[in-house]
Amino acid sequence: MTGIDTTTELAESYQKHGFAVAERLFSEAEVAQLNGVIAEILDRPDLSEVAETEPDDKTKARRIWSPTKRHVAFEKLVAEPRLLDLIEQLIGPDILFHYSKLHLKAPKVGSIVDWHQDFAFYPHTNTDLVTAMLYLDDATRENACLQGLSGSHKLGLADHYDNGHFRGKVAGPGAPKPELAVPIEAPAGSVVFIHPLLLHYSAPNQSDKYRRSFFAAYRAADAYPIYYGPHASHNEPGVKLLRGESSDTARVEGGSWRLPLAERPFGSLFLCRRGATSRRAPRPPVTRP
Repeated sequence: MTGIDTTTELAESYQKHGFAVAERLFSEAEVAQLNGVIAEILDRPDLSEVAETEPDDKTKARRIWSPTKRHVAFEKLVAEPRLLDLIEQLIGPDILFHYSKLHLKAPKVGSIVDWHQDFAFYPHTNTDLVTAMLYLDDATRENACLQGLSGSHKLGLADHYDNGHFRGKVAGPGAPKPELAVPIEAPAGSVVFIHPLLLHYSAPNQSDKYRRSFFAAYRAADAYPIYYGPHASHNEPGVKLLRGESSDTARVEGGSWRLPLAERPFGSLFLCRRGATSRRAPRPPVTRP
């Protein structure tokens, strides 16, 4: 997938495909500094204090939640004008920071991320949300780059339930065929902008190379959450205005969203898929005017 040269092309690609790539938005030196910060965060005897570890290798971290709260370098990064200038083209001038995370696909053990849509976990009154995924390593199919189903953001919210339970993934007959996925390959320092309804996944990392990625999620100031379950509500205290003006009005798109009801809190999509699921009877979706 080639990168974008202008903000106009970025917005056009985002609207057409559900994702867009700004290649080498950050320099090699900036990427190296951030990878150094990750090593600093993980430099402790017990990784579980700061990270979720790989189930098959507890010496390897697979996810760090809220790196913006762990180091000032990531806190500054989410407000970087280079990012916000592009995000403004996608969701408008009034921009809220939503949450952040790091996925660290370690060599040989990097976990699969099944097909899903981010919006399934965090439904809002409208879909002007976007995730900026910064590749901190060269990302290719070999080391499990992100893969997306082009245009799937126009098809609504897919079924993330299994037998009436929210699983946080699209599986079975409704899952996209892998051969239809577009590998979103890009060099380190590139940013992939992901629509909240884009169906996407990444394979296990079976290479001998890392594929580290920083995720910063944003939303328009008039996009309000409609679900306050434990895995979503904990983000709200950290939401802050980065650009433009706040809104006292929720802009509502017509339609309905099924809520991600779970039996107990889950710390990540990985844990949700391993069994933190609802045993309640299915509930009707929230219908919006």
